[in-house]
Amino acid sequence: MAPTFEYLSIAWRGDIDGHLELLDQTKLPLTLEIQPYRDVESLFEAIVSLRVRGAPAIGIAAAYGVVIAAQKVIEEPLASAAAAILTQCDYLATSRPTAVNLFWALDRMRKIVDRNKGLSDSEELTRALLREARLIHEEDRRMCHAIGAYGASLLRDATGVLTHCNTGGLATSEYGTALSAILTAQDQGHVLQVYADETRPLLQGARLTAWELQQRGIPCTLICDSMAAQVMREGRVQAVIVGADRITARGDTANKIGTYSLAVLAKYHSIPFYVAAPTSTFDLSLVSGDDIPIEQRKSTEITHGFGSQTAPMHIEVYNPAFDVTPAELITAIITERGIIAPVSESKVRSMLS
Repeated sequence: MAPTFEYLSIAWRGDIDGHLELLDQTKLPLTLEIQPYRDVESLFEAIVSLRVRGAPAIGIAAAYGVVIAAQKVIEEPLASAAAAILTQCDYLATSRPTAVNLFWALDRMRKIVDRNKGLSDSEELTRALLREARLIHEEDRRMCHAIGAYGASLLRDATGVLTHCNTGGLATSEYGTALSAILTAQDQGHVLQVYADETRPLLQGARLTAWELQQRGIPCTLICDSMAAQVMREGRVQAVIVGADRITARGDTANKIGTYSLAVLAKYHSIPFYVAAPTSTFDLSLVSGDDIPIEQRKSTEITHGFGSQTAPMHIEVYNPAFDVTPAELITAIITERGIIAPVSESKVRSMLS
């Protein structure tokens, strides 16, 4: 039997008077620290600073953030409370621009407000919002396990896989997306050798993925991003599997910066390149990846990584948090509903219809 995780990245404690708890991912791997959140402003900072990260986890956290917003106006008349809650939804939506799960979750919470204008009071609205946030959380848990089952079926002939950034339980409710395929394979008795990119500049692969895999006893070798081509050339990996923050109608995929180059390398070395993501990550309003907004992050993440200066003062910096992999480089997209292959607009729309 595979080891189990001894942590939850996201948890709601209590009832409508409760609070949100998040595992602070900026402290890993040295410190496992759980922080409580009781106001929307603190949660906003946690999302921006990557204390909570990963598209599904951001969406879940934001949904609970709407419950926190409702707590603050629970004594107010329903109409004014609803207006205040919707304003906080708009505020949370500005925290990060690329991860579509954030907007998907907030839209679901807005609909709860809109559908419940006839309730007796603001307390009942708060209860309805908490039910929806918990439903979003539980749905993600089920989706992660379904993605893992489909993904593991694609890795049966592999002995080594390469992954990028962090796509495990830290980035979701449980098990993850791309990492879920690896964990599920372990549950089925197929233990893979994982090569984890450091994932520069914030080292999510080194700090988070390597840590998660160690918790599960899965063999993991950490490599610099620039070593991926050599690892592929040496025949050490038979698949590349990554997550996603937004996927367009034709399958173009935004993911952590460095993903696009992995897809190009995999194509050259004839290695299948898989993307694993829940259907909530798809944005069918966009066809081309060129239309996905790409978050630009502060220059100090590169010039002063983790507080240590490694570049000359006043040097110009370009720091996109994501890049876009075109659909033609993706072998398959793994969702909780099934596998999209080959990747095309017709296949994507059919799966999501």
